[in-house]
Amino acid sequence: MEEREETLNLTGFSEKINQIRTAMSSVIVGQERMVDLLLTVILAKGHVLIEGVPGVAKTLMARMMAKLVDAQFSRIQFTPDLMPSDVLGTSVFNLKTSEFNFHKGPVFADIVLVDEVNRAPAKTQSALFEVMEERQATVDGTTYKMNPLYTILATQNPVEQEGTYKLPEAQLDRFLMKITMQYPTLDEEVTILERHHSNMKLTTLDDVKPILTSQELLQLCDFVGKVYVDPTLLRYIAMIIQQTRTSKAVYLGASPRASVGLMQAAKAFALLQGRDFITPDDVKFIAPSILQHRLILTAEAEMEGHTPTKVVQRLIEKVEVPK
Repeated sequence: MEEREETLNLTGFSEKINQIRTAMSSVIVGQERMVDLLLTVILAKGHVLIEGVPGVAKTLMARMMAKLVDAQFSRIQFTPDLMPSDVLGTSVFNLKTSEFNFHKGPVFADIVLVDEVNRAPAKTQSALFEVMEERQATVDGTTYKMNPLYTILATQNPVEQEGTYKLPEAQLDRFLMKITMQYPTLDEEVTILERHHSNMKLTTLDDVKPILTSQELLQLCDFVGKVYVDPTLLRYIAMIIQQTRTSKAVYLGASPRASVGLMQAAKAFALLQGRDFITPDDVKFIAPSILQHRLILTAEAEMEGHTPTKVVQRLIEKVEVPK
């Protein structure tokens, strides 16, 4: 009875989720898969690494998503000379009170866009470790809690490696997902050109109104914990993760954090489809984004032209789908 009530409650949310998809497509052509994955990350209370060449609307998508879910947004441009205090904030001495006042940095928001995350050195990267894992920041011995909806959207450019720093494995593992933004298809590119050529009034961020309130979003996040997962699917997820540890193409496999993340993300994705239970297809759709950045391939596999995404797809196919 409880599950039926919950499903009925999801009907109103499903309509709003479809409105978010429609609003996104009014500004960004294509990228429907990206929108679903971004919403999945937010509902699963994770963080996401978005990879794509310049000009595919990574920043615009992040700002648009924050507007639609009524979240406080901030942006940090990572550069080689950025210091941890530029991210977390600094204590400033107040002459009137003879005390230090803490001025919060840009990392304190609901949705934080970290642009070109691989351009900052290790000491600045480490400023994100605590906030990503524990959703809190400790500065000068004082701990500051983040909001419940706290999500980091980090971007990186896959081709331009000059002046960049490779993200450490420990940090990569803290990203629930890595999403690769592809170029638009031919038809999508034609649509983009038509919109600009006809001088039609393009929708701007100022025109965008929130569709989900913070309270509704938190309620959806609470629903994620109530999504039913059949025991056979728990085993299915565990078997996929085990495959990454036994494959000859993989030098370093996925951690238990990855298996928990895969389960949580599948539950959030099912919720977005208007269901309160997950299916094997949910797991198969989500798994590549959860695993591709967590695997280190062997030198032989890389020389043969394998990529983490291809390896993950192959490993998933090896695991028998539960009936």
